[in-house]
Amino acid sequence: MRPSIIALLAALTASPSLAADGARTFATVCRGCHAEASTPMAPTLKGVFAAKVAGRADFKYSPALTAKAGVWTAERLDAFLKSPAAFAPGTRMMISVSNPADRAAVIAYLQTLN
Repeated sequence: MRPSIIALLAALTASPSLAADGARTFATVCRGCHAEASTPMAPTLKGVFAAKVAGRADFKYSPALTAKAGVWTAERLDAFLKSPAAFAPGTRMMISVSNPADRAAVIAYLQTLN
């Protein structure tokens, strides 16, 4: 898989202002499903960056995501946010973030969630 320039920039330049932009995008696009704690609808995204894909014990992931190996890198998050169904056909995630700058900002924000 060819590295996404946006994902690499997000990983390298997770500046406070980029993360703040990502927090705003997250609040409008993601927070409706992804809460402070995992729910039956979606897992919390605290600690997701560099964590095992589908690795939270408090959420039942789709078989599509549980079949994925590895960890959430900036590149993998970028691919998933761009097109969840292309990244993991059969995933229950229906929302995508089409704008590359918004994806980079969300990824920078996710890196701040511990």
